[in-house]
Amino acid sequence: MIGWLQGHVAEPWQQGNRCGLLLACAGVGYEVQLTRRHWELLPPAGSPLCLYTHQSIRDDGWTLFGFGARHERDLFRLLVAVSGVGPQMALALLGTMPCEELVRAIVQADLRRLCRAPGVGKRTAERLAVELRGKLAESFGAAAAAGDDDLLDGVAGSTDGDPGPAASTREELQLTLTALGYEPLEISRALRALGREGLDPAHDADAWLSACLRWLAREAA
Repeated sequence: MIGWLQGHVAEPWQQGNRCGLLLACAGVGYEVQLTRRHWELLPPAGSPLCLYTHQSIRDDGWTLFGFGARHERDLFRLLVAVSGVGPQMALALLGTMPCEELVRAIVQADLRRLCRAPGVGKRTAERLAVELRGKLAESFGAAAAAGDDDLLDGVAGSTDGDPGPAASTREELQLTLTALGYEPLEISRALRALGREGLDPAHDADAWLSACLRWLAREAA
């Protein structure tokens, strides 16, 4: 099984409602399908990129699904284990909202929010809530079962509730820093610390990235 790839962006692709990229790794090009959110934030061709992957083997072919962080891939695997939820629906759920919001919607049985994802109806949303609440608690901690807003540290490294960059900038930073080898919790701590230090949320992604790298370097020293 292919669980992780490190290479360079060769080219993005889009086929109907599916999207992904060709990732060049040591002379081999891997075709990897992504969530729409991830695809829209891909760096330019030639940029380094690391992806956690899930390999699906079916009679009609093999497919690689790529994720910017391990927790996102783990959540994808929990989703596809639910009856009636296939890989494309799982990608739609992950592409509709950030991981921490999706976990919160499931554990709080927020059917209306879950049904925003293309192809997800009320019955499927109910199954997600019934089948995954306990598993999310087991995988991501008691905070997930409680629907605690503080579960974000363990699930998606979000900075919700703290000063920090805009949501779109934060997601771009998470993808970029993950590609550079940083773990979600490290990224979360950097963003929170910089927000509390007063870094302007209106600064662009480049300014936040430079500040994050400096902060992470200080922590590692």
